[in-house]
Amino acid sequence: MEQKVIITNNATEELENIISESKNDKFFILTDSNTNKNCLNMLHCSELIANAHIITIKADDTNKNIESTAHVWKELSDNGCTRHSCLINIGGGMVTDLGGFAASTFKRGIDFINIPTTLLSMVDASVGGKTGINFNGLKNEIGVFNDAKAVIIDTAFLKTLDQHNICSGYAEMLKHSLLKDYKMWVQHINFNLYSPDFDPLLNMIKESVEVKERIVSEDPHESGIRKALNLGHTAGHAFESYAMHTNRPILHGYAVAYGIICELYLSHALQGFPLDKMRQTVNFIKENYGRMNITCDDYESLYSLMKHDKKNTGNEINFTLLKDVGDIKINQTVSKELILESLDFYREI
Repeated sequence: MEQKVIITNNATEELENIISESKNDKFFILTDSNTNKNCLNMLHCSELIANAHIITIKADDTNKNIESTAHVWKELSDNGCTRHSCLINIGGGMVTDLGGFAASTFKRGIDFINIPTTLLSMVDASVGGKTGINFNGLKNEIGVFNDAKAVIIDTAFLKTLDQHNICSGYAEMLKHSLLKDYKMWVQHINFNLYSPDFDPLLNMIKESVEVKERIVSEDPHESGIRKALNLGHTAGHAFESYAMHTNRPILHGYAVAYGIICELYLSHALQGFPLDKMRQTVNFIKENYGRMNITCDDYESLYSLMKHDKKNTGNEINFTLLKDVGDIKINQTVSKELILESLDFYREI
């Protein structure tokens, strides 16, 4: 069944329409401490939702763990959730990932609806059927593929975000533009992230979601072309996990942006990705995302984290690389020497 993605200016109306047509016996709402305070009151909902049991977990990615998931399971169990109930996840990627996983495993699976409240979640985490939690110091180590009953995207929530969270989500949009075509990429590297215009951003979000949906529909379980969506993520997840290990956490999109720098270097070295496009993309990232301070003493730790990436086969690290914008090469193995060179390049920009 194809996941229903609704892009709207009225999330409340769309949610009420879905609820009125559903056969669910109970509704539960999952928020984190931030979205409970800033976003829940933006949904002026029906009596049915007003009477839903609200579950709140602590905010930020460090709480995307088995303990938070167990708390959700217990709340569902203690408050009469059945196999015919539905969990509504209102939040960023942490909430939609964890809530989707909790719903997919409780009583062997109940319905869930995602209402993403961050740009990152709108264009990435809430769409595509991936759910999961962090485990043993590794990103998204435990999870399942399972589509939400619906995903409701309303850009009104973006007005609750700070600049860093806008930038974080935009990194995934930049990735989608690199995967799509030259026209989309040009638009993205010329967008003013410091003073975003929400009207064109809405259309850019629609296009970004369409890129992901098209790829996911071709390959729901990541056996082939869906691996394209991992551009920037093999190195990016290593940056993100290492930042967590060293108690200086960074937002996911910032890690992806840094990963894109490394992987465009690898793309240039191995696939001949055009130097001018690499420089323009790297400059855009440098201007908007700064950089994570690493030294050559950190290389072995970062390399070790890349070896844990779920796309790897055997002892080889697999990357998604580009021959050009829109010309995707999945399952590319890269030598350790070249990976360390890409980290040199990242440090020197």
